[in-house]
Amino acid sequence: MESQSPNAVNETKPKGLAILSFVRDLVITLLLWVYFIFGFLLFFSPFYLIAFVCSPIREAAIQRLNCLFYRGFFVLVRMLIPGLGMHIDPKVKNLENCIIVCNHVSYLDPLVMISLFRRHKTIVKATFFKVPVFGWVLRAAGYIPSMPKGRMAGLMVKQTKTLASFLEKGGILFVFPEGTRNRNARKGTLAFHRGVFKMARLCKAPINVLVIRNTDKLFTPGRFLFHTDFSGAISVELAGTIQPDYDKENVSTAGLMEQAGTILTEKQRTSP
Repeated sequence: MESQSPNAVNETKPKGLAILSFVRDLVITLLLWVYFIFGFLLFFSPFYLIAFVCSPIREAAIQRLNCLFYRGFFVLVRMLIPGLGMHIDPKVKNLENCIIVCNHVSYLDPLVMISLFRRHKTIVKATFFKVPVFGWVLRAAGYIPSMPKGRMAGLMVKQTKTLASFLEKGGILFVFPEGTRNRNARKGTLAFHRGVFKMARLCKAPINVLVIRNTDKLFTPGRFLFHTDFSGAISVELAGTIQPDYDKENVSTAGLMEQAGTILTEKQRTSP
C-alpha cells in the first residue's frame, strides 16, 4: 500500500488541525529563509570575502564554505522537524575523483549534494549567474553554466578545460541529467541531456549513479512551504557505477547515457 502524499494527508485533517499545520509550515519555512539570508550575511559572508581575497585558494575555499553552509541548513531542518531523518549511503560519503549523475525530484536535491562533498562542482542554469551576490558565489566556486552559447560560453569553456585536473585531485562533479524535476519518477526517467556524459568521456572519469528519495515529500514542487509534518528519511543511495575503458572505440556518449538511465530507472522503481 502506497503512502499518502503530504497534500492528501492535509486534505483529510479536521479544519482546526489543518490550520495549525499550515501555521507550523509557514513559521518553519520563514525560519529557514532567515537562516539563508541572515545566516549568510551575518556569519558566512566575512569568510566568503576572505576566500575571495585569497585567490590561490579561492575556488576550493568557496566550495568548502558552500558545503558548510548547507550542512548547517540541514542541521537546522532536522532540529525544526523532529520527524525527519537523513540516511546517506556510506559509499556515497567516500566518493571522489568522479562524475555523479542523480535523479531530481525537488529544489532541495542540489542543496543535499553540496552538503555532502567539500570539493565539488555542478552545472547551474546560466540565468543564476546573473543574480547579484549569488552569481558571484557560483563563479568563484567554479560551477559551470548550462548554456554553451551567449555571454556564458567563455565561462563554460574555461571551467570545462580545468575539470579533468579538478577530478584528478579528488573533486567530484554532480549533475542532474534530466535537467528539471521529475514529478513521477516511478514511471521512468526524463530524457537525459548529453553534456555531462561528453564531459565524462573528455575527462575519462568514472560515473556514479545516485538516487535521492523523499526530498519532494519535504519540499514539494509547486509549493512554497515545507511539509513540516513529514515523518521519514531523506536518503541518498549509490545505485551503480559505470567505469568504461575509454580507450576503446566503442565507448559512446549515447551508450553511457543508456547505462546510466537503466541504472537510475531500475533503482527508482524499487522500494527504499
